[in-house]
Formats: sequence, structure tokens, C-alpha cells
Amino acid sequence: MSFPASAPVLPDARRALAVFAHPDDVDFGCAGTVAGWVDEGIDVAYLIVTRGDSGGFDNTPRDELPARREAEQRAAAAAVGVHRVDFLDGHPDGLLAPGPELRRQIAAAIRRFRPDRVLTSSPLRRWEILTGPSHPDHLAVGEATTCAVYPDSRNRFAFPELLAEGLEPWVVREIWYAGGPAPDHVVDVTDRVDRKIAAMRAHHSQTAHLDVETWVHNLLGTIASNAGLPAGRLAEAFTVLRTE
Repeated sequence: MSFPASAPVLPDARRALAVFAHPDDVDFGCAGTVAGWVDEGIDVAYLIVTRGDSGGFDNTPRDELPARREAEQRAAAAAVGVHRVDFLDGHPDGLLAPGPELRRQIAAAIRRFRPDRVLTSSPLRRWEILTGPSHPDHLAVGEATTCAVYPDSRNRFAFPELLAEGLEPWVVREIWYAGGPAPDHVVDVTDRVDRKIAAMRAHHSQTAHLDVETWVHNLLGTIASNAGLPAGRLAEAFTVLRTE
């Protein structure tokens, strides 16, 4: 199973909401692209479902890790020019499912921020890569976010309690999927790679063991090369679907 071909990108997007499972997900996959959106004047916000309490590669006590990873995500966001970072509560890292409560919380965030564009992880598993993009939390958040985009956030009869909170229905016009099979919309991020690297390094609990600069140049160089970009260019890749 794969996505259809990407749609032309909205030329007039003004607000974008990135919804991901863990602190660092958006930065590993999308930070260069997000930096470009910020440069274009798009107002970008992050919604992170967990605080990544099951992650980490050092001896940080487990009870200290959520606060540390939240602080890391805020620093990483600032490195690419994003200053609104919200976290959901009550969702354990590693056990996410696209159930009604998660859908309701994401729909509420969409109605609150009212984005033209939503960026999230793919709900489709890549069988050739059972790690990384196919982490079950990533798939769950991709599915829950897709359901929140349609029908939940636009249907006034879905989660009617949101109306009592003053959250009127909102139609997201476009969704970008990261990490899915056969992404065909390629974004050249060469001129913003330093900010991506800085964002990834801000997640010290996750990347201290990693040569971040080499990792980024190898992966993004391969994406760019596969897309036919000139030698030396770096890129991130997505699937873009219209949702109006």
C-alpha cells in the first residue's frame, strides 16, 4: 500500500501545525522543511503527544526524563524558529493507539490553532524499514491525526463538547506525511541544514551518541540524489495531500 501522487503545495498557507508522537520526531524528519516555512512567514506550532519517557541512551533517571525531553524539544523548536510547543498529557510513550481520546485532543488542537496545513507522521507502515518510521507510536499518531483532520475537526457533531469550549469547526486544507512509503514531494533544505543539525543536537538525551552532522548529510544527501537534485544538495521528502 502506498499514497497517491502528491498534490501541488498550497501557495497561500499561513499556519501549519506539526503533530508527532515523541520529542525529536519532527526534528529528525522535518526540521529543515519547518525552518523554510518559518522563513516564508508561515506561523508553525508543534503538538507532541508524549514526553518520550521510554527513550534515551544515557543514565538519566526515568522520572527525570519527561521534563528533560520536553525542554529539549522546546530548545530544538527555537533553533528553527518555532516558539509554540504544546504537549498532551496521559499518553504513555510506546503504547499509543489512535483511539477516540487522542483524536479528540488533536481535533481540539486543530480547532484552537486553525492551521491551513498539518504535518504528521505517516499512518502507513514501510515494510522495508520496520524501525524508525514504522514505530507503532508514529503510525498511531499519523492515523489519529488523519482522523482528526477528517472528519473530526471540521464536523461540529464530532466531539460536541468542543463547541462548549468555544472551539468551532475548522477545515484543514492540506496534510503533509513524513516517513511514509515512496514520498514524492522533495524539499531542498541545503541552505537550512545548520538549523536542522542544531535542532537535532538539542535532543542531547537522544543524539549524544550520534555524529549528527554526518547522519544528516548522508541521509539528506541520499534523498536529494534519488530525487535528481544536483550533487551536494540536501533534501527532506514527504507526501502532500489536499484535504479540502
